[in-house]
Amino acid sequence: MSEVVQKQVKDGVALLTLNRPDRLNAWTDEMENLYFDMLEECGDAPEVRVIVLTGAGRGFCAGADMRALQELGDGAADGIPADAAARERRPQSLPLSIPKPILAAINGPCAGIGLVQALMCDLRFAAEGAKLTTAFARRGLVAEHGISWMLPRLVGPARALDLLLSGRVVLAEEALSLGLVNRVLAPDRLLEGAFEYAAELAASCSPASMATMKRQVYRDLERGLLEATAEADRLMLGSFAGPDFVEGVASFVERRDPHFAALDAAPAAHR
Repeated sequence: MSEVVQKQVKDGVALLTLNRPDRLNAWTDEMENLYFDMLEECGDAPEVRVIVLTGAGRGFCAGADMRALQELGDGAADGIPADAAARERRPQSLPLSIPKPILAAINGPCAGIGLVQALMCDLRFAAEGAKLTTAFARRGLVAEHGISWMLPRLVGPARALDLLLSGRVVLAEEALSLGLVNRVLAPDRLLEGAFEYAAELAASCSPASMATMKRQVYRDLERGLLEATAEADRLMLGSFAGPDFVEGVASFVERRDPHFAALDAAPAAHR
Protein backbone atom coordinates (compact mmCIF):
# COMPACT_ATOMS: atom_id res chain seq x y z
CA MET A 1 0.00 0.00 0.00
CA SER A 2 1.19 3.54 -0.80
CA GLU A 3 -1.17 5.51 1.47
CA VAL A 4 0.48 8.00 3.82
CA VAL A 5 -1.24 6.21 6.72
CA GLN A 6 -1.61 2.44 6.70
CA LYS A 7 -3.94 0.29 8.82
CA GLN A 8 -3.74 -3.35 9.89
CA VAL A 9 -6.04 -5.10 12.37
CA LYS A 10 -5.10 -8.24 14.29
CA ASP A 11 -6.29 -9.72 17.60
CA GLY A 12 -8.46 -6.71 18.38
CA VAL A 13 -5.60 -4.24 17.81
CA ALA A 14 -5.51 -1.72 14.95
CA LEU A 15 -1.98 -0.73 13.96
CA LEU A 16 -1.89 2.67 12.26
CA THR A 17 1.42 3.56 10.60
CA LEU A 18 2.40 7.04 9.44
CA ASN A 19 3.92 6.23 6.08
CA ARG A 20 6.25 8.85 4.62
CA PRO A 21 9.54 7.24 5.67
CA ASP A 22 11.61 9.21 3.16
CA ARG A 23 10.51 12.40 4.98
CA LEU A 24 10.66 10.95 8.51
CA ASN A 25 6.85 10.84 8.29
CA ALA A 26 6.59 14.63 8.23
CA TRP A 27 3.01 15.78 8.82
CA THR A 28 0.84 16.97 5.94
CA ASP A 29 -2.84 17.81 5.52
CA GLU A 30 -3.29 14.55 3.62
CA MET A 31 -1.72 12.55 6.45
CA GLU A 32 -3.80 14.35 9.06
CA ASN A 33 -7.08 13.79 7.27
CA LEU A 34 -6.40 10.12 6.61
CA TYR A 35 -5.16 9.48 10.16
CA PHE A 36 -8.20 11.15 11.70
CA ASP A 37 -10.50 9.26 9.30
CA MET A 38 -8.90 5.99 10.37
CA LEU A 39 -9.17 6.87 14.06
CA GLU A 40 -12.88 7.53 13.68
CA GLU A 41 -13.32 4.29 11.71
CA CYS A 42 -11.48 2.36 14.42
CA GLY A 43 -13.62 4.04 17.07
CA ASP A 44 -16.74 2.68 15.37
CA ALA A 45 -15.38 -0.76 14.43
CA PRO A 46 -16.45 -3.57 16.81
CA GLU A 47 -13.42 -5.68 15.87
CA VAL A 48 -11.02 -2.96 17.07
CA ARG A 49 -10.55 -2.68 20.82
CA VAL A 50 -7.17 -0.92 21.06
CA ILE A 51 -5.21 1.29 18.63
CA VAL A 52 -1.42 1.51 18.22
CA LEU A 53 0.15 4.41 16.31
CA THR A 54 3.71 4.28 14.97
CA GLY A 55 5.87 5.54 12.11
CA ALA A 56 7.34 3.76 9.10
CA GLY A 57 11.11 3.59 8.78
CA ARG A 58 13.39 5.18 11.34
CA GLY A 59 11.13 8.00 12.55
CA PHE A 60 7.80 8.52 14.28
CA CYS A 61 6.99 11.99 12.90
CA ALA A 62 9.55 14.77 12.43
CA GLY A 63 6.91 17.49 12.64
CA ALA A 64 5.15 19.49 9.96
CA ASP A 65 6.51 19.13 6.45
CA MET A 66 8.83 22.10 5.98
CA ARG A 67 7.59 22.71 2.46
CA ALA A 68 4.06 23.11 3.79
CA LEU A 69 5.33 25.51 6.47
CA GLN A 70 7.10 27.59 3.85
CA GLU A 71 3.91 27.81 1.79
CA LEU A 72 1.96 28.80 4.89
CA GLY A 73 4.48 31.53 5.69
CA ASP A 74 4.41 32.81 2.12
CA GLY A 75 0.62 32.89 2.23
CA ALA A 76 0.61 34.93 5.43
CA ALA A 77 3.10 37.35 3.89
CA ASP A 78 0.77 37.77 0.91
CA GLY A 79 -2.14 38.69 3.14
CA ILE A 80 -3.75 35.23 3.30
CA PRO A 81 -4.71 34.41 6.91
CA ALA A 82 -2.26 31.79 8.17
CA ASP A 83 -5.05 29.93 9.97
CA ALA A 84 -7.43 29.81 6.99
CA ALA A 85 -6.94 26.08 6.41
CA ALA A 86 -6.85 25.28 10.11
CA ARG A 87 -10.42 26.56 10.56
CA GLU A 88 -11.71 23.67 8.47
CA ARG A 89 -9.79 20.99 10.33
CA ARG A 90 -10.82 18.64 13.04
CA PRO A 91 -9.07 19.50 16.34
CA GLN A 92 -5.68 17.97 17.00
CA SER A 93 -7.20 16.66 20.24
CA LEU A 94 -9.50 14.34 18.28
CA PRO A 95 -7.71 11.19 19.58
CA LEU A 96 -8.90 12.05 23.09
CA SER A 97 -12.50 11.66 21.92
CA ILE A 98 -11.97 8.16 20.47
CA PRO A 99 -13.55 5.72 22.97
CA LYS A 100 -10.70 3.22 22.77
CA PRO A 101 -7.16 3.26 24.18
CA ILE A 102 -4.55 4.67 21.80
CA LEU A 103 -0.90 3.79 22.33
CA ALA A 104 1.90 5.66 20.53
CA ALA A 105 4.95 3.52 19.69
CA ILE A 106 7.60 6.21 19.21
CA ASN A 107 10.23 4.51 17.10
CA GLY A 108 12.40 7.53 16.30
CA PRO A 109 12.39 11.34 15.91
CA CYS A 110 9.19 12.87 17.27
CA ALA A 111 8.94 16.65 16.93
CA GLY A 112 6.48 19.52 16.76
CA ILE A 113 3.05 18.38 15.66
CA GLY A 114 4.39 14.81 15.73
CA LEU A 115 4.99 15.20 19.47
CA VAL A 116 1.55 16.80 19.85
CA GLN A 117 -0.04 13.73 18.29
CA ALA A 118 2.02 11.39 20.48
CA LEU A 119 0.83 13.32 23.55
CA MET A 120 -2.78 13.09 22.38
CA CYS A 121 -2.47 9.31 22.57
CA ASP A 122 -3.36 7.78 25.93
CA LEU A 123 -0.06 5.93 26.40
CA ARG A 124 3.43 6.24 24.93
CA PHE A 125 6.14 3.62 24.52
CA ALA A 126 9.45 4.83 23.08
CA ALA A 127 12.49 3.16 21.57
CA GLU A 128 15.79 3.60 23.39
CA GLY A 129 17.51 6.72 22.12
CA ALA A 130 14.43 8.12 20.36
CA LYS A 131 14.56 11.92 20.17
CA LEU A 132 11.60 14.07 21.23
CA THR A 133 11.30 17.85 20.97
CA THR A 134 8.58 20.49 20.96
CA ALA A 135 10.61 22.51 18.39
CA PHE A 136 8.06 25.35 18.16
CA ALA A 137 10.20 28.10 19.76
CA ARG A 138 13.00 27.33 17.30
CA ARG A 139 10.64 27.87 14.35
CA GLY A 140 9.26 31.20 15.55
CA LEU A 141 5.96 29.56 16.52
CA VAL A 142 3.94 29.19 19.72
CA ALA A 143 2.79 26.20 21.79
CA GLU A 144 0.50 24.82 19.09
CA HIS A 145 -2.48 22.50 18.86
CA GLY A 146 -3.26 22.14 22.58
CA ILE A 147 0.22 21.10 23.71
CA SER A 148 0.11 23.93 26.29
CA TRP A 149 -2.90 22.15 27.83
CA MET A 150 -1.64 18.57 27.66
CA LEU A 151 2.08 18.89 28.41
CA PRO A 152 1.77 20.51 31.89
CA ARG A 153 -0.73 17.86 32.87
CA LEU A 154 1.79 15.15 32.03
CA VAL A 155 5.02 16.64 33.39
CA GLY A 156 4.04 19.74 35.42
CA PRO A 157 4.22 23.42 34.42
CA ALA A 158 7.93 24.03 35.09
CA ARG A 159 9.07 21.01 33.09
CA ALA A 160 6.56 21.85 30.36
CA LEU A 161 7.95 25.37 30.10
CA ASP A 162 11.49 24.00 29.93
CA LEU A 163 10.57 21.79 26.99
CA LEU A 164 8.53 24.51 25.26
CA LEU A 165 10.83 27.51 25.78
CA SER A 166 14.08 25.73 24.95
CA GLY A 167 12.82 23.44 22.21
CA ARG A 168 15.63 21.15 23.32
CA VAL A 169 15.90 17.50 22.32
CA VAL A 170 14.96 14.96 24.97
CA LEU A 171 16.03 11.33 24.59
CA ALA A 172 13.57 8.57 25.42
CA GLU A 173 15.34 7.78 28.67
CA GLU A 174 14.92 11.35 29.98
CA ALA A 175 11.37 11.41 28.63
CA LEU A 176 10.63 8.38 30.82
CA SER A 177 12.02 10.12 33.92
CA LEU A 178 9.92 13.22 33.14
CA GLY A 179 6.73 11.19 32.74
CA LEU A 180 6.49 12.04 29.05
CA VAL A 181 6.49 8.36 28.06
CA ASN A 182 5.34 5.25 29.92
CA ARG A 183 7.99 2.74 28.84
CA VAL A 184 11.30 2.62 26.98
CA LEU A 185 12.10 -0.52 24.99
CA ALA A 186 14.93 -1.69 22.77
CA PRO A 187 14.30 -0.48 19.19
CA ASP A 188 13.88 -4.02 17.87
CA ARG A 189 11.36 -4.75 20.65
CA LEU A 190 9.30 -1.56 20.53
CA LEU A 191 6.52 -2.52 18.16
CA GLU A 192 6.33 -6.06 19.50
CA GLY A 193 6.13 -4.77 23.07
CA ALA A 194 3.50 -2.19 22.19
CA PHE A 195 1.41 -4.79 20.37
CA GLU A 196 1.69 -7.28 23.23
CA TYR A 197 0.47 -4.66 25.69
CA ALA A 198 -2.38 -3.63 23.39
CA ALA A 199 -3.38 -7.23 22.70
CA GLU A 200 -3.52 -7.92 26.44
CA LEU A 201 -5.94 -5.01 26.88
CA ALA A 202 -8.00 -6.23 23.93
CA ALA A 203 -8.20 -9.77 25.30
CA SER A 204 -8.63 -9.15 29.01
CA CYS A 205 -10.29 -5.78 29.58
CA SER A 206 -13.87 -4.67 29.05
CA PRO A 207 -14.12 -2.27 26.08
CA ALA A 208 -16.97 -0.48 27.83
CA SER A 209 -14.94 -0.11 31.02
CA MET A 210 -11.91 1.21 29.11
CA ALA A 211 -14.06 3.72 27.20
CA THR A 212 -15.64 4.95 30.41
CA MET A 213 -12.28 5.23 32.20
CA LYS A 214 -10.74 7.18 29.33
CA ARG A 215 -13.66 9.59 29.36
CA GLN A 216 -13.47 9.92 33.17
CA VAL A 217 -9.76 10.74 33.19
CA TYR A 218 -9.95 13.51 30.61
CA ARG A 219 -13.17 15.01 32.00
CA ASP A 220 -11.86 14.91 35.55
CA LEU A 221 -8.84 17.03 34.61
CA GLU A 222 -11.27 19.95 34.75
CA ARG A 223 -13.37 18.78 37.72
CA GLY A 224 -13.07 19.07 41.45
CA LEU A 225 -12.69 15.96 43.62
CA LEU A 226 -16.26 15.92 44.91
CA GLU A 227 -17.75 16.22 41.41
CA ALA A 228 -15.43 13.53 40.05
CA THR A 229 -16.23 11.20 42.95
CA ALA A 230 -19.97 11.70 42.56
CA GLU A 231 -19.76 10.88 38.85
CA ALA A 232 -17.61 7.81 39.57
CA ASP A 233 -20.15 6.58 42.12
CA ARG A 234 -22.97 6.99 39.59
CA LEU A 235 -21.03 5.10 36.94
CA MET A 236 -20.07 2.37 39.40
CA LEU A 237 -23.67 1.70 40.35
CA GLY A 238 -24.57 1.48 36.69
CA SER A 239 -21.75 -0.97 36.00
CA PHE A 240 -23.03 -3.35 38.70
CA ALA A 241 -26.13 -3.87 36.55
CA GLY A 242 -24.16 -4.43 33.35
CA PRO A 243 -23.20 -7.75 31.72
CA ASP A 244 -19.47 -6.95 31.79
CA PHE A 245 -19.46 -6.92 35.59
CA VAL A 246 -21.19 -10.31 35.66
CA GLU A 247 -18.73 -11.69 33.11
CA GLY A 248 -15.69 -10.17 34.84
CA VAL A 249 -16.58 -11.77 38.18
CA ALA A 250 -17.55 -15.10 36.60
CA SER A 251 -14.32 -15.36 34.62
CA PHE A 252 -12.30 -14.68 37.77
CA VAL A 253 -14.19 -17.27 39.84
CA GLU A 254 -14.03 -19.83 37.02
CA ARG A 255 -10.37 -19.07 36.32
CA ARG A 256 -10.86 -18.46 32.61
CA ASP A 257 -10.37 -15.62 30.17
CA PRO A 258 -13.25 -13.11 30.08
CA HIS A 259 -15.47 -12.71 27.04
CA PHE A 260 -16.55 -9.08 26.97
CA ALA A 261 -18.89 -7.65 24.35
CA ALA A 262 -17.55 -5.27 21.71
CA LEU A 263 -17.97 -1.59 22.46
CA ASP A 264 -20.95 -1.05 20.13
CA ALA A 265 -22.83 -3.58 22.28
CA ALA A 266 -21.83 -1.86 25.53
CA PRO A 267 -24.61 -1.25 28.04
CA ALA A 268 -25.85 2.32 28.39
CA ALA A 269 -24.62 2.44 31.99
CA HIS A 270 -21.05 2.69 30.71
CA ARG A 271 -21.70 5.59 28.32
